[in-house]
Amino acid sequence: MRITAAVTEAKGAPFLLTELDSGELRPGEVRVRIAAAGICHTDLICRDQWLPVPLPAVLGHEGAGIVEEVGPAVTKVVPGDRVGLTFDSCGSCNACRIAKPSYCHHFWEHNFAASRPADGSTVLHRDGQPVHAHFFGQSSFATYAVATERNVVKLPDEIALDVAAPFGCGLQTGAGAVLTSLAAPAGSSLVVFGTGTVGLAAVLAGVIAGCATIVGVDVNPARLSLARELGATHVVNAAEQDAVEAVRAITGGGADFALETTGSPAVLRNCVDCTAPLGVTGVIGAPALGTEVSLDVTTILTGGRVVRGIVEGDSVPDVFLPRLAELHRQGRFPVEALLTFYDFDQIEQAARDAEAGRTIKAVLRMS
Repeated sequence: MRITAAVTEAKGAPFLLTELDSGELRPGEVRVRIAAAGICHTDLICRDQWLPVPLPAVLGHEGAGIVEEVGPAVTKVVPGDRVGLTFDSCGSCNACRIAKPSYCHHFWEHNFAASRPADGSTVLHRDGQPVHAHFFGQSSFATYAVATERNVVKLPDEIALDVAAPFGCGLQTGAGAVLTSLAAPAGSSLVVFGTGTVGLAAVLAGVIAGCATIVGVDVNPARLSLARELGATHVVNAAEQDAVEAVRAITGGGADFALETTGSPAVLRNCVDCTAPLGVTGVIGAPALGTEVSLDVTTILTGGRVVRGIVEGDSVPDVFLPRLAELHRQGRFPVEALLTFYDFDQIEQAARDAEAGRTIKAVLRMS
């Protein structure tokens, strides 16, 4: 079938809407008519080859839409189902078997190789030539995406598809980091460095978890103001004061939990340095491949501090995404405050606005 997709031709190239051919479904695959797709930082750094995703490719990994067709052996969804798309995983490695699919031993092949893991093929072609697809098991910068049974999640009727789209990565990552990865208990203190999509989702989750102190750190006054509106008890403008000293003062010596969402090694160091003894720092922000960080060993050793990576908020999507949707229905996860909507043919403007910080979460509407 013919589809329209935003193709990234080469490193740093613009997203160009292009007519492509989408082939037949294989066992376990699901074709989804995309209604909306969020633009994530990961899409942009893969376009710019911070991570070596093969090009030309169709990116996009926060899709939502309607199931159009299912391949052989698919039983989880049927045509007409409303679904969100999220990361893919193999389902058979040790991590997947213990319900930790975001740490799938084959995560790269299923999400960044931009091809079918089994044989390296692609469902998309242009004039008979392959175009890389299957990015995060979906490539949702398109009017139709081919996902897998594992990475589609049924959505309740109450949530709009353009609101649900970014649940698939950015929102579940921030919220899951607090609620699942760190399991922050009521009364604890949380500091979030970076108040973009992931950081603000973490702030909202801190409120849901009952954290007594929630500190947002950024250099953007407007985002800090929004963090306050969404439940941060304190904000710190790191351009105006020493963030580590400020957080220590606010928390009475150090935070129980810290999240690094910016991808900056210097900010990661600040996160670790502002945690209390036995504090945990979660690393979410993605810098270029090969980026290293310098930490003071004594700070970690004598304080029993923990630094751990967090992918997709340790989410089991079939469980966690419906949970977030229910919190949204209750008014406890008001993510609309983060979203700015664009028509599909405005994708390049949306990407530029996201990079410049003019929008927090850009969401494309395909209709």
